[in-house]
Amino acid sequence: MKIRVWLLLMCAVVIGCVEKEEQGQTEYPMFWTWLDYKSSTFENMCVIMEEAGIEAVMLNAATSAEMSEAVAVAEKHGIEVYAWIWTLNFDHEDAEWMPEAHKEWMSMNRMGWSLADSVAYVKHYKFMCPILPEVRYYVREKVRDFCKVEGLKGVSIDYNRMVDVVLPTQLWEKYGILQDKDYPEWDYGYHPAMVEAFMAINGYDPRKREDPTNDNVWRQFRCDKVTEIANEVSQVVRASKKVMAASPFPTPGMGRELVRQDWGKWELDIVFPMAYHSFYTGEKSFISDCMKKNKEGNGEEMKLYCGLLLTSEDTTELVSLMDEALNNGAEGIAIFTVEALKTKEMREKFRSYADEMRKRRSKGEIPVKETGEIEMDPFKKVGIMERVEGKIASYMKKEVGELQLGQYCFIEEYGSVKHYRVADEKTGTLFDVRFFFHGGILSGWDVRPLDSLTEK
Repeated sequence: MKIRVWLLLMCAVVIGCVEKEEQGQTEYPMFWTWLDYKSSTFENMCVIMEEAGIEAVMLNAATSAEMSEAVAVAEKHGIEVYAWIWTLNFDHEDAEWMPEAHKEWMSMNRMGWSLADSVAYVKHYKFMCPILPEVRYYVREKVRDFCKVEGLKGVSIDYNRMVDVVLPTQLWEKYGILQDKDYPEWDYGYHPAMVEAFMAINGYDPRKREDPTNDNVWRQFRCDKVTEIANEVSQVVRASKKVMAASPFPTPGMGRELVRQDWGKWELDIVFPMAYHSFYTGEKSFISDCMKKNKEGNGEEMKLYCGLLLTSEDTTELVSLMDEALNNGAEGIAIFTVEALKTKEMREKFRSYADEMRKRRSKGEIPVKETGEIEMDPFKKVGIMERVEGKIASYMKKEVGELQLGQYCFIEEYGSVKHYRVADEKTGTLFDVRFFFHGGILSGWDVRPLDSLTEK
């Protein structure tokens, strides 16, 4: 009788686990990192991850043979390995010869410039056109090769998008640009094959529109071709009984507007939106806004995690950033990168936080169900306004407390932009202040003295 009862209980447990997985309730590692594979240092990095309580690594290795080596090392430290694979942008040795060998694969912008013989921002931006069958085959086979690695838990795709038509606002100064709208030199997806396929369906050439930026049909068409790549990869990964993940832009709406990436339509098990706040508003409320927006319409079948950029020497700020994510709908955290946890003390602090959050998850407190409203008024975001006024002060070569700013006067609204003007009343110096609302959240800001703007 006891054996019979025991068997019944065991069957119930097994059935319960199966039902849990079928309902999309699989419990994945909670704390992750991205990392480039280096055979000489990987063992040490695994020790660091283990000390910090990081359970999984998205690893970018050049070959499946290297990945197999890495999996064997990571397993000794109880760390799961997922292949971090660039899809529509070349990496490793392929970046050194493929763009030259396959010029016809390279993406083109609205000016007709191909990445085969031009540069968009940085030299390693060598994006391919997602509609070409040869490109799709190349991407699928690359992923398929990694999926053969025994012990590899899954695949996380990256660079599955087009060139940034709009860079994050806090990077503009570095490149000496103002991207208050979609300018043709950064608007990609105009490969002849892409245009021809669009014309065959819709009956017109988008390049001949007065402003292709306002053509939502053309924008969505390009997004959909990127989505098709993601979902073809997903079929390969899931057929290999592995987990399908991605590291996309902060929200699907931002992805659509900034890089033609509509990741809400991708077939994913886990998503790691890269909510790198220092690139966008510079203020941590950007993270919570992203998580709230991503919770809208996100089903249980796709686990929402949060990607955070770790640059600080102190984990104090990191804890605050992780709280912003986990208290607003994220189920876990991925940091870029664990290499910033340089001291044993920092790793112990991180481990303490990670252990506490895992306990909260086991009690059903994570993910948080109710996440509140997204604040859209920049003037109510104290942290952002402090940064705006700090930038004005830097132009004036003053301390913030020395400024005598008047009222912010609304000038105009266009596209995703709200444009204001403010004066330093003591000197009469005027500043243009622009707030950006890509994807339905406050996504960035820009400040410039009025006479510094270059006419486009």
